[in-house]
Amino acid sequence: MTDYAIGDIQGCYDRLLDVLAKVDFSPSRDRLWVAGDLINRGPASLATLRYIHRLGSSAVVVLGNHDLHLLAVARGGHGLKRKDTLQDILDAPDHDTLLDWLAQQNIAVHDAGRNLVMAHAGLPHIWTVEQAMSCARELETVLRGDSVADYFQAMYGNIPERWDASLVGMDRWRVITNYFTRMRFIAPDGALELTTKESAGNAPAGYAPWFSYPRSDDVRVIFGHWASIEGNTGYDRFIGLDTGCVWGGALTMMNLDTGEKIHCDC
Repeated sequence: MTDYAIGDIQGCYDRLLDVLAKVDFSPSRDRLWVAGDLINRGPASLATLRYIHRLGSSAVVVLGNHDLHLLAVARGGHGLKRKDTLQDILDAPDHDTLLDWLAQQNIAVHDAGRNLVMAHAGLPHIWTVEQAMSCARELETVLRGDSVADYFQAMYGNIPERWDASLVGMDRWRVITNYFTRMRFIAPDGALELTTKESAGNAPAGYAPWFSYPRSDDVRVIFGHWASIEGNTGYDRFIGLDTGCVWGGALTMMNLDTGEKIHCDC
């Protein structure tokens, strides 16, 4: 069995099939780790979601901000944005099955054997792996609970800007959501700057890319979300897999054991 991790697919279904064909991927013997943002902005969100759903236990999925946005539209009463390409999912006869499955996916995954964490936006330096996974499990419980509609109604926002263990309710869950699915630039004290989407060298004053801060462990982190860095972090242990397929870049997949990267031009 070979495990592959793939960056933001964002509804680029044909390119997904192309890159999987390059390794002769078979769900009967291989697994696909998806670093979030399965859907949205690309031309075939429904086909992509159906494909990953059909993989069953051969898929290991973490949720990205676009995946949560779909759930917020469907379950929290929010409207679609101008550039969204999600209507085909909302209109599909199997949309309830797909959305129920999506809501059951992970916020973060820790593979202790590989000393590896996968989260859509990354892993903030202020959290140990144990703290991060505890926060992920807490948020997953909310997503699968009876009050999930209330969560999605209040999910959006940049406040609070930093983690505090004393936070409760939506303030706590919102900042956890932002660390795992929206983080790019962060301050030494953990404060998030969530408006700048430029490359790592264009950090706002007082902030730096989350992966530039030292950690007390040697965990490897696989993430997506930040297309403008084109997968380049400057650190072998921080592995960016969003190479901007939906923007005309490439779709990138990596063999988790050998580190080999497979690309498909988009």
